[in-house]
Amino acid sequence: MTDTPLRKSLYLPTECEIISVTDLTPVEKLFRVRRTDGLPLGHLPGQFVQVSLLGWGEAPISVASSPTREGIFELGVRRVGALTSAMHTLQTGDTLGIRGPFGRAFDLSRLCGQDLILISGGCGLAPMRSLIQYCEDRPSDFGRVAILYGAKSPADRLFKDDLARWDASARFACSMTVDNISGGDCFSGSVGLITRLIPPLTFTPDTTIAAIIGPPAMYRAVIAELYKKGLSSSRIAVSLERQMRCGVGKCGHCSIEHLLCCQDGPVFWLNEIEHLRGAL
Repeated sequence: MTDTPLRKSLYLPTECEIISVTDLTPVEKLFRVRRTDGLPLGHLPGQFVQVSLLGWGEAPISVASSPTREGIFELGVRRVGALTSAMHTLQTGDTLGIRGPFGRAFDLSRLCGQDLILISGGCGLAPMRSLIQYCEDRPSDFGRVAILYGAKSPADRLFKDDLARWDASARFACSMTVDNISGGDCFSGSVGLITRLIPPLTFTPDTTIAAIIGPPAMYRAVIAELYKKGLSSSRIAVSLERQMRCGVGKCGHCSIEHLLCCQDGPVFWLNEIEHLRGAL
């Protein structure tokens, strides 16, 4: 079979150069990256890439920027293992390998014209940021956009500058909460679980879609609150996290019964997976 650019992007890493590295928290960094061949990544909000470093292996990382920001893409990386620890030592001008993008993105055509509730917890704000930026750059495509974000503590919040800008923008309604605060923390938002941000919302269920990205423990509680507000499972999109080792549906590590998270997801409509064992 003849190699094509698409097949090469699926199986062979493309060299990418790091343009800048920014500290987000003590354990998370933002990498601003571009392909050295000058081509765009070609992703959509909600997709991920496989990032590799010679000698350290490969890992799936969500894209944290919108395709509307042409020429570059951004990766929010938490230091949790050997590869991500090695990535945290990289500097501007260093290179890494990228395969992809992979997976099912948010259905932008279905979101178009709808009011949106974008709910993220912890490092789930990184992939959600791609969709938020898309809404920011295409304001006429969507109705009202509410951003709900929860973190463990004020220091654990990602993209603090972005959050401040979204909060100040007339385009978005932005609400934040943290699980707890300690002495010396400077935080004026809500304290408690992210579910406390949902009851005050006012929206029309028939013209509203909610998207959820975050730690697995938050999904059922958030979904229950959305149900109370009248939102149906066909209007709730969730992005699920699994061990997506290959990205091309071959290894089976990311299976959810008959589905593969790397190909059929990571973004699913809730009514597609709510009855599958282990999905949530």
